[in-house]
Amino acid sequence: MAAQDVSATGTDLQGDARKRNVGQPNGSYVPKEAGDKMDEKTKQKTNSFLATLDDYEFLIAPLIFTALAFFTRMWKIGLSPIVTWDEAHFGKFGSHYLKREFYFDVHPPLGKMLVGLSGYLAGYNGSFEFKSGETYPEELNYTYMRLFNSAFGALCIPLAYFTAKELHFKRPTVWLVTCMVLFENSYTTISRFILLDSMLLFFTVSTVFCWSKFHNWRHDPFSPEWGLWLVMTGFSIGCVCSVKWVGFFVTALVGLYTIEDLWNKFGDLKMPKVELAAHVGFRAFGFIVIPLIVYTASFWVHFMILENSGPGDAQMSSLFQANLRGTEVGKDSPLEIALGSRATLKNMGYGGGLLHSHVQTYPEGSQQQQITCYHHKDANNDWFFYPNRHQPEFDAEAPLQFIGNGDTIRLIHAQTGRNLHSHQVAAPVSKADHEVSCYGNTTVGDTKDHWQVEVVSDAASNDYSKVRTLTTAFRLKHVDLNCYLRAGNVNLPQWGFKQIETTCVKENKPRDPYTHWNVESHWNERLPASDPGSYKSPFFRDFVHLNVAMMTSNNALVPDPDKQDDLASKPWQWPLLHVGLRMCGWDDHIVKYFLLGNPAVYWGTTFSLVFFVGMLAWYAIRWQRGYDELTWGQVDHFHYSGIYPVMGWALHYLPFVAMARVTYVHHYYPALYFAILCSGFILDWYTRSLHKGVQWGIFSVFYAVVIGLFWLFRAICFGMEGSNQQWKHLKWFDTWRIAD
Repeated sequence: MAAQDVSATGTDLQGDARKRNVGQPNGSYVPKEAGDKMDEKTKQKTNSFLATLDDYEFLIAPLIFTALAFFTRMWKIGLSPIVTWDEAHFGKFGSHYLKREFYFDVHPPLGKMLVGLSGYLAGYNGSFEFKSGETYPEELNYTYMRLFNSAFGALCIPLAYFTAKELHFKRPTVWLVTCMVLFENSYTTISRFILLDSMLLFFTVSTVFCWSKFHNWRHDPFSPEWGLWLVMTGFSIGCVCSVKWVGFFVTALVGLYTIEDLWNKFGDLKMPKVELAAHVGFRAFGFIVIPLIVYTASFWVHFMILENSGPGDAQMSSLFQANLRGTEVGKDSPLEIALGSRATLKNMGYGGGLLHSHVQTYPEGSQQQQITCYHHKDANNDWFFYPNRHQPEFDAEAPLQFIGNGDTIRLIHAQTGRNLHSHQVAAPVSKADHEVSCYGNTTVGDTKDHWQVEVVSDAASNDYSKVRTLTTAFRLKHVDLNCYLRAGNVNLPQWGFKQIETTCVKENKPRDPYTHWNVESHWNERLPASDPGSYKSPFFRDFVHLNVAMMTSNNALVPDPDKQDDLASKPWQWPLLHVGLRMCGWDDHIVKYFLLGNPAVYWGTTFSLVFFVGMLAWYAIRWQRGYDELTWGQVDHFHYSGIYPVMGWALHYLPFVAMARVTYVHHYYPALYFAILCSGFILDWYTRSLHKGVQWGIFSVFYAVVIGLFWLFRAICFGMEGSNQQWKHLKWFDTWRIAD
């Protein structure tokens, strides 16, 4: 057999190479026509796959975002076993629900009831005190409670996705808005603890989503879908207001939208009056009645659960307290008041306390013994009812003399033996009123110790001839000065222990509840015990009373010049990300968390707000000059997808600028959400007409920056273990106290 000729020319080799499919692993031959057909099939499959992804993006994208949301909000959530930041407050309130003890707080009850529910589901019995910095006991599944609360924060992400779609943003913008909420460090951190903020954010976001859905059904009014989103918007409003009163700001946004919408319909002369009336009626029901029902129902459940006496009793009326289990109010108290009776007097104003005195004196004015109103129950609240100085001295053996409407009496402070007294000396704070003091004793004094009883009402009887424990509301009129004993909402300075100033007011206002008093507890050995607690306090009276007390206490949360609050911040600092907040101790052995936002999100949204004002001015000026460059569709989009988010930001931010109360960085978080929507609108507005490739190129940069900075600052969300100096590179500014 002849040997194989291995010699070949270059042309032969090239021709041979052209005959072979050099891309095949074994060098097998495939005809050119077949290869082209395979390429086309591959392209068709790829295009088909991409088309399928595109068709089902509305389902795939939110599922991916939601999965990432639950991961970021829940990963390593139980790492720190100590009570962190305001977990000390809201965990404790949850405990009160589990023990069914009545408490008082400045926030509505829904969020705290949900905290209590998380404890109940976790098998917690309510026995832990939730002291700040204390380690959780083994029997308390704090991780489960945190997971329950974090779910609300996680669910904000799919809602943000669908809201952006309802605002008619393009897909790249929808994804960016969702990413900005998902990868916002402060949102991540605040959602990982037993707090109310994740619930507040969730119901704020859900309200905006439901409103946007309702708005998009405006061309099909009275349809089932239109009615559904009307009701859902009202329900969300009720829930957000029942978590924190900050919810009233998003309520105001929906209210402004409703006013504008109805005003436009009022100007439509073609609309029948019956249809216009139906629009008004449906909106009144959806946006007023339903939220009020939800808000009121949360308090009804609150009162129903908290049936036992607890630390918040003193904020409520005496009659309400008497109906709590385990209370001392009214317990074994004689029903009718007589001379010689020892009693406590409760002010019936909203959030009113007990008439109180102590050995300390006023530093100015009469310099006599101080009279205040005080919520804490102690022996300094006890007073004896004594006859006036024109009557014989009190004789414990004499026949009982009951006190009724029109009787003139003296009140003797049980602990110091001094008389409740007033004179023509200006009150220490309310200078227009007379000062009230304690003066003299049972034998030393004058007619300025005389007070006349004026019965206002009685929940038990129409007979005003006798003052009754708990049920009788009365006023105390100073006989000589013709003024009335009053305890309003004014607090004394530190020398008065910040207790409520009590004065003698000159104006005669019979309906002023702060001049109304009742006997809360009563002791008299010569009188039989009764059960005045059998009289129920009306729910709506308690509802109004508690809400006004909450409002009063909220207004009292002002910065204390005598104390340095390192956690507090000013509203101007929030949009600039000027400060963060340490949520716990900063020792090396503690897992540390720092409340700080994603710089790209904060600075980007703040720039967007300023830029939007410029946009608005630009188009307004050009409109006025006669330039007709925007279609009505664009104007509508600018109006509802741009102006309303900015209005939402302003409504959630500017009130804190005006408030005198102490403020913290987390107060900005609802406003931040609207700023994110504003930034999304601006990017969408200027990129929607660009080529799709250019669009995705621009947005890919934004995605990378937002996600990259979130990842860079991830430790402040998931917990910093060891020395804080490990994260010194994250301290971009001195005010970011991450590593000190």
